Amino acid sequence: MTHIHKIDGLVAAPFTPMHPDGSLNLDLIPAYAQFLEQNEVKGAFVGGSTGEGVSLSFTEKTELLRAWGQVEAPSLQKIMLVGGTSLAESCELAKLAAENHYDAVAVLAPFYFKPTSATVLADFCIAVGEAAPEVGVYFYHIPALTGVSVSMLAFLEAIDGRLPNFRGIKYTHNDLMEYRQCLLFADRKYDLLWGWDEIFLAAMAMGARGAVGSTFNYAAPVYHELMRAFDAGDLDRARAMQDQSIAIVRLLGKYGGIATGKAYMRAVGLDCGAFRSPVQNMSAERYTEFLEDLERIQFNRYASRSALTEGAVSR
Repeated sequence: MTHIHKIDGLVAAPFTPMHPDGSLNLDLIPAYAQFLEQNEVKGAFVGGSTGEGVSLSFTEKTELLRAWGQVEAPSLQKIMLVGGTSLAESCELAKLAAENHYDAVAVLAPFYFKPTSATVLADFCIAVGEAAPEVGVYFYHIPALTGVSVSMLAFLEAIDGRLPNFRGIKYTHNDLMEYRQCLLFADRKYDLLWGWDEIFLAAMAMGARGAVGSTFNYAAPVYHELMRAFDAGDLDRARAMQDQSIAIVRLLGKYGGIATGKAYMRAVGLDCGAFRSPVQNMSAERYTEFLEDLERIQFNRYASRSALTEGAVSR
């Protein structure tokens, strides 16, 4: 891969739709993809943290992969999380992603037997990338969840020139200094996708142009406006949009964390069900309180919308 495609804009990390019994609701995915396209989202990062990839069986991962792969969504870059504590499984999923015409795959640091150095981590990623040379490869850096805090600058040094289809890093950490160093590495060679929604403006100041986030599913207009304001030099407006993002993210924390994202999706009219155990879901009583908080922060003013959802916060 001589020229690395760099994503400029928002990549949503889709929630994996579930039926009330906890099984996959794959029939919702075509409408979900259309919803993302109508909100000018540039890509779908399938099966990540938001998509509960680590909570799915191997069979379910392959079903989810195929369902998104079959969707007609020409404007969406499709990226599948394939790794993983198991190198063999990661390689199998990468091959399947290539067969299903994904643009790229993402590799998570093994989080049980953890890599002890940047070189060991690079070797793991290279093995996955070599199994499917037709697709791009990102490393998904999220030390808060994996517990793997390998230097990303050292990782780039260890992988540089060794994997032709390596694209870059999904950087879900708040170390802006390291992020900037990675962005500048080898004359800005790699795609550094920002992954911390509530400080996206700070990352843009450091040079970020593409980002992957969970809140982009249901609040894409906030970030589109933030980017437009930043590009126009209107920092007051950009900060106001980041403040709106922070208000949205604070409700994630108030109502128990990642599962609150599915409550946001239900509120915009795309019900993706509940999160799987051990993630705790919101009670019906708490959902009523949650909707009141959405009104308080004027969420509907900035919510993602389309003909599918009518753009209305639903009770």
